[in-house]
Amino acid sequence: MLRTRFAAAILAIFAATPGLTDGIMIHDGYVLTAGPMAKSGAAFFHIMNETDQDDRLIAVASDVAARVELHTHVMTTDGVMQMREIEGGIEVAARSMHMLQRGGDHVMLMGLAQKLGHGDIVTFTLTFENAGDMTVEIPVDLERPAEQQMMHPSTDG
Repeated sequence: MLRTRFAAAILAIFAATPGLTDGIMIHDGYVLTAGPMAKSGAAFFHIMNETDQDDRLIAVASDVAARVELHTHVMTTDGVMQMREIEGGIEVAARSMHMLQRGGDHVMLMGLAQKLGHGDIVTFTLTFENAGDMTVEIPVDLERPAEQQMMHPSTDG
């Protein structure tokens, strides 16, 4: 048991290392579920575009869920917050960052195919319009407070 936790901790350190492809970097990623028996979850991370060209995250895939979609929260006319799928992807302007965060844009995992516990690693394939496919490994962090991510304001307009 201790050996498994140690191995998971080492993997989490490497998984926390930013992904990089063609000037697009993924940083500070984590997956969150309501607990190990949850049927859905979400992934949050910063997308940094260090190129001189605008790009767009157009798709995300992972074998841990039946469906993986880009989602955001919107306020309805009744004043109720709802999650909605983002049509057309998420734009990341040249030389800027876009945050996928709680209460905003995020990756939704629906129909989880396995239990996800704290420290587990989830592999995602991110598809960008210009940079192409990027594979990243993101740890499950069931202990991260919601306000911790809010300390890093978005630099996109």
